[in-house]
Amino acid sequence: MKRLILMLILFAVASTACACNIPVFRYALERWRPGSCELIVFHASELSAEGEKYVRELESAASDNNGSANVKVIRSSVNEKAVNEYSSILDTIRDRDSVQLPFLVVQTRLGQGRTVNNWYGSLDDARSVNLLQSPARTELGRRLLAGDSIVWILLRSPDGERTRAARERMEKNFEALQEKVTLPEGIGLPGSELHSEVPLLIRFSLLEIDPQDKQEQFLVKLLTGFEPQAVSDGEPLLVPVFGRARALEVIPACDLDDRLIEDVTLFLSGACSCQVKEQNPGFDLLITEDWDTKLFGEDGELPPPAKTVADRHESPELLKIPSGRQPRK
Repeated sequence: MKRLILMLILFAVASTACACNIPVFRYALERWRPGSCELIVFHASELSAEGEKYVRELESAASDNNGSANVKVIRSSVNEKAVNEYSSILDTIRDRDSVQLPFLVVQTRLGQGRTVNNWYGSLDDARSVNLLQSPARTELGRRLLAGDSIVWILLRSPDGERTRAARERMEKNFEALQEKVTLPEGIGLPGSELHSEVPLLIRFSLLEIDPQDKQEQFLVKLLTGFEPQAVSDGEPLLVPVFGRARALEVIPACDLDDRLIEDVTLFLSGACSCQVKEQNPGFDLLITEDWDTKLFGEDGELPPPAKTVADRHESPELLKIPSGRQPRK
């Protein structure tokens, strides 16, 4: 029997005169900065010269150091007498696995105060899994910046027939929805201006990932962590990604029918009435991409912030769409 867990979407009801008419996917691309994944480095003593060099490379790549990766590097000494906010993370992992310091944990924010520790290992392991970028994430960024409305990641199953069926279902729906979906009216009016030269299109694409690809193991571990039972059962996973590599949800292929594909598409292609990122579903993938420069030129100047729901004194309405589970911690 199909299992569907409901996720609440905060959607602001607005009149035509004051609503933002930019599609959600484009509003997210231009206006929503990716949230930072935390790279927590646990250590008992000074790092080796090689380890220190690697951690500094991560720090240099971090967006808070003017780098292009949406990460924040945190050094946490286990010798400190005072228990810090990260101690419980290490304790939880130690209860399951043996840990040899120095040790790195990647924590991804899921919104509404939730986080998941989606990858952990030694610094050597971190080097080998391409934490900050991979071929699939490079291609994902390229497509989003080229104007793809939604890029659906397809994490293949070992069962080739299930993967083929999922691929054909998505491609059939892409063709139909690209004809059916229309852009909201009023784009370009005050409050609904576009700020980049990226073409505004209704275009969907499929990006397939082999779960055995050594260059994609960081991303594979993140996505399979949301649906371990489905993966164990041999189901492909599908992930709609939009904006600046924001994943809406991880959905087993067996749960994704034509109606749900259309609902997701209409939501992400519709007018962005709720402009507060944290009140929308989804989570930001860790990716190295200079979004601001590629969108707005060398200065990388962001457009002025638009009015939020609170600014407009509007009441939100809760809508429900089917989605998958939160990943295991």
